[in-house]
Amino acid sequence: MFKRSEQDKRPPLQIFVDGVAVAARQGDTVSAALLASGCDARRSTAVSGAPRLPYCMMGVCFDCLVTIDGVGNRQGCLVPVAEGMQIEIQKGKREIGK
Repeated sequence: MFKRSEQDKRPPLQIFVDGVAVAARQGDTVSAALLASGCDARRSTAVSGAPRLPYCMMGVCFDCLVTIDGVGNRQGCLVPVAEGMQIEIQKGKREIGK
């Protein structure tokens, strides 16, 4: 659905999503990197289990919640990627203390 511009010459980085290596670019947010990689579903809702995608990309909607380096409930649209970052797709409701 989303595709990187061929003119994007920013340095590449490697992040890991649920243990799988994913290519990202320096300056990407987690959500932007995941969308560009084709990894669509970001989390699932607590009530119906419906898959969610980042919606606003500016920290308002909370549909991009992921666990980053063991810290849950992070808004992927606000966190820049870093080399080797470990990301887990968050399932269901937000968890306190994770």
